[in-house]
Amino acid sequence: MALPLFHPTDDPGPDFSSLLRRSGMPAVPAVPQGADVAASVRHATTVVALRFAEGVVMAGDRRATEGHAIAHRAMEKVFPADRYSAVAIAGAAGFAVEMVRLFQTQLEHYEKVEGVHLSLEGKANQLAQMVRQHLPLAFQGLAVVPLFAGYDTARGAGRIFTYDVTGGHYEEADYQATGSGGRDARTTIKLGFREGLSHSEGVELAIQALYEAADEDSGTGGPDVVRGIYPTVAVVTADGYREVPEEEVAERFQALIERKRTEREAVGGSSSGGELA
Repeated sequence: MALPLFHPTDDPGPDFSSLLRRSGMPAVPAVPQGADVAASVRHATTVVALRFAEGVVMAGDRRATEGHAIAHRAMEKVFPADRYSAVAIAGAAGFAVEMVRLFQTQLEHYEKVEGVHLSLEGKANQLAQMVRQHLPLAFQGLAVVPLFAGYDTARGAGRIFTYDVTGGHYEEADYQATGSGGRDARTTIKLGFREGLSHSEGVELAIQALYEAADEDSGTGGPDVVRGIYPTVAVVTADGYREVPEEEVAERFQALIERKRTEREAVGGSSSGGELA
């Protein structure tokens, strides 16, 4: 397929999605009208984001499901959108990954055409438009609900945006989680969140939230010690996007599991060690 050509007076602009549509290509993948494919499509599950003193931390489990079956145990759900932002996916996995790739290309295209970075709010708005364009597929049971977060260089702080299937997007003050285990993850973060968390505390709280979500929700994958598969954790600060090394994530999960085991043994010992008067 040849690349589209435009006359110098007909500038297609910095919007890559609009460029695709003007060239006759769909901005999001299409499925046959009326196709009942929702039950056989892989779905991504729980992702979380929370602020800490230096920026934001974002994390996601690795499990993808098809109905009640596990389709993939090591799926990536957290991606860099650009240097200062990250996007995590929940919902129909195939469409979600394609949306993320298009979003990454959109931001890169804008920067090359305009010569400047799009503001964080502008990035959130652009992602909202992509989710809104996906609405017809959402009506067929193939919803995509991303989670967007980044470091606002103008404000010098981390910010979090959540979305609904209609493309509505809302800024969250401190934290958010979405997906099938989102409620349990939010509850865990709510109990442990405080203003001014350190980098280590923020990562630890995100890991604990995913652990508790996996303990309650069958669609959320917990740490797989046998296979060496652990959730993806990334941070975005003034230094940019950085994924937390898998070795560090594994150590933190192993320490969390050991604490849970110790607490369980302590409760079991105290409940059985007393004598009736």
